[in-house]
Amino acid sequence: MNWTWLPEFNAVMNATSAVLVSTGYFFIRRGRVAAHRACMITALAASTLFLAGYLTNHALFGIVLFNGTGAARTVYHAILTTHSILAVVILPLVAVTVVNAVRGRFDAHARIARVTLPIWLYVSVTGVVIYWMLYRANSP
Repeated sequence: MNWTWLPEFNAVMNATSAVLVSTGYFFIRRGRVAAHRACMITALAASTLFLAGYLTNHALFGIVLFNGTGAARTVYHAILTTHSILAVVILPLVAVTVVNAVRGRFDAHARIARVTLPIWLYVSVTGVVIYWMLYRANSP
């Protein structure tokens, strides 16, 4: 089977997650709890699909090295480093945020969500940037 579509799929899932998290935030700020919940559950699903695709891609193809040079290489590695660290940090933050919501602990949910949201957005958006830099910016 040809799995070369996985990097693009992963970028789409990251972008989808970023849009849904942003939209979910928009809805909760306007008191639209059901719409917020739907966005956040769908964002969690998109992020889960991303993680499955990412792990599959790396199991099949290993690490893809950035072939840019100079300032682009420095920028890429700075983004990749912060993205990677925060991608590890976001997993338990999302878990705690979701558990608090499911258990109806909305004060605790809101407190942790203030930390979770910007990190989740950063990881999702930088995931798309990393994809673009690896697969699109330097492609022939």
